[in-house]
Amino acid sequence: MSAVDFSKLNKLTAKSFNEQKALIKKVMQGRVIKCPTCQQTLMLVLPEENKKAGVFCPKGCTDIELDMN
Repeated sequence: MSAVDFSKLNKLTAKSFNEQKALIKKVMQGRVIKCPTCQQTLMLVLPEENKKAGVFCPKGCTDIELDMN
């Protein structure tokens, strides 16, 4: 792989990370956000609920696990 290939990969990775960060921020603000795949409402699960904390859709299309204490 050349340096140009890594540059493209880094840009795609950064874009994906920033999109997920924005989505998490909106869900944590209490906004109703739809899953980009199935269009069902995303849910914020907190660590006190004895489940893995994160942002999830009911079908499992969106599964963003968060490290929360």
